[in-house]
Amino acid sequence: MELIPEKLPQHIAIIMDGNGRWAKKRGLPRKAGHKAGADALQTVTEGAMELGIKHLTVYAFSTENWKRSDEEVEGIMDLLRKYLKENIKTAKARNVKVNIIGEKSRLAEDIQQQIAKLEEITKDKTGLQLHIALNYGGRDELVRAMRKMAQAVKEGTLQVEDIQEDMVQQYLDTKDVPDPELLIRTSGEERISNFLLWQLAYSEFSFSPKLWPDYTVNDLKEAIYAYQNRDRRFGGRNSQ
Repeated sequence: MELIPEKLPQHIAIIMDGNGRWAKKRGLPRKAGHKAGADALQTVTEGAMELGIKHLTVYAFSTENWKRSDEEVEGIMDLLRKYLKENIKTAKARNVKVNIIGEKSRLAEDIQQQIAKLEEITKDKTGLQLHIALNYGGRDELVRAMRKMAQAVKEGTLQVEDIQEDMVQQYLDTKDVPDPELLIRTSGEERISNFLLWQLAYSEFSFSPKLWPDYTVNDLKEAIYAYQNRDRRFGGRNSQ
């Protein structure tokens, strides 16, 4: 399996699914599955960086995940605190720029502070850009973007006739980030679950039966290899 460097996707998005099922299969609490999932994220992030991927966006906590039990949500938030602290400690040694997307205002104040600190520390990094979706929903993102555009029109700083696709992009959480060429979802599910609804318009999809904690860098390479062997037409026809 030989990857073609010049055909690498610049942006890969991942729906990290299956942490709970991974834990259940082993008779462990769901918290253990989320911990294993966080470890897998670290491994895949390092692998993506070594491969030369420029952007990696991962779905860590959706706007719908608040509906889970208080115990599970609390466990995820505690794990998030630990993840942020560890990455703040190692940020200077790693060339990774971290950006959190989603509606951060609902997160606990201490988590918001850690996010701001990590983003500030890594803002000038030139390697992989890691975008972590927290309290994120694609529909929520579009609603927030529409509100910002409507406010700009109300204030007279934006004209209705100036609203074009590239203008909408500037109001999204992923402003100035290229759309993902490849979306990966683990655990055998085959849906996008309200993730990057605008940005995934022409992405290639890769569905893996593996649960997220079992996903490896080799699996990532296989997904990229399959992507490189597809004919991407963006709604047009090929020349043959």
